[in-house]
Amino acid sequence: MSAPADRLLQHPAALALQRRHYVRLWEPLPWILALAAYFLFPNYLGFGTEVLVMVLFALSLDLALGYAGIITLGHAAFFGIGAYAAGLISLYGGWNEPISLLGAAAIAGGICGFLSGWVLLRTHGLTLLMLTLSFAALLEELCNQFIEFTGGFDGKNLTFTPVLGKFEFNPLYSNTQYLYTLAILFLVFVAMRCIVYSPFGQSLTGIRENILRMPAVGTPVRWRLVIAYSFSAAIAGIAGALQAQTQLFVNQTFFSLDRSAKVIIILILAGYGRLYGAFIGAIAYLALEHFLSKIYPTQWQLGLGLLLVVIALFARNGMLGIGERLWQRVGWRFRRGGKRAA
Repeated sequence: MSAPADRLLQHPAALALQRRHYVRLWEPLPWILALAAYFLFPNYLGFGTEVLVMVLFALSLDLALGYAGIITLGHAAFFGIGAYAAGLISLYGGWNEPISLLGAAAIAGGICGFLSGWVLLRTHGLTLLMLTLSFAALLEELCNQFIEFTGGFDGKNLTFTPVLGKFEFNPLYSNTQYLYTLAILFLVFVAMRCIVYSPFGQSLTGIRENILRMPAVGTPVRWRLVIAYSFSAAIAGIAGALQAQTQLFVNQTFFSLDRSAKVIIILILAGYGRLYGAFIGAIAYLALEHFLSKIYPTQWQLGLGLLLVVIALFARNGMLGIGERLWQRVGWRFRRGGKRAA
């Protein structure tokens, strides 16, 4: 290898790209804590399952919004599509095996994401925001129109066979639901980690940062965005199917604007464009919602709103952004102290 090429490979930017996919020492920690919660908080496994589903849903939106820069206010459309794909196949198709139904939900969400993305991603900005919102509202209304088939707001009760033929979904005890959801979340997370650290994922980051420059280096911007949107929709479909399976219920609120807004708030709280932001944001939001609603049943949104205002004003990149700045400041002081000692 020539000397100039060798020097280029030793450039800090090149080294950062080479190391981007390495597993950090702290990365197993969230999974260890999630497993520990199963034993430490057996009375909160239902709540924990809800948190894990929301983490998965937030990860799906983070791929579209945080990495590709696709602004959407209707991501619950794919959450609902996945839930109804699993639920209706179970009800009317006679197939109740939960893991294969997750695959069906991913396919349904991915196909709808591809078709809608091919049309909607011709636009951008406020127009795209309103079109995605309208798409989700349209699906919710269609669900309401075919109430005999979908159950509408009253919904449909569902039944599924035991996971792997051994572990039943118990509506009173969420032990199976929690471990099942955690296992699926881990597998999807590994797949998403491979995506975002791949050249394809890096090109999405480039599109988010400068959409005008990427075509100049030969990147097919629109098709990359459509593919990313399809992957995001497929993951959201899995999250919706998990919600339907763990609750043994599905209704039209799976398409609601409230659900789309909630997952955006989760990413704003933690900071989007970060793999583990969905974990911190989902835990923070749902914990605040849970405890504030107990303290102030009619005004709990006030506390959450104040927190969002503080995050928007003083933490541009969310709670993870605050942590990164503190870590950099501590590291800078440590290095400075080491130089003085030397």
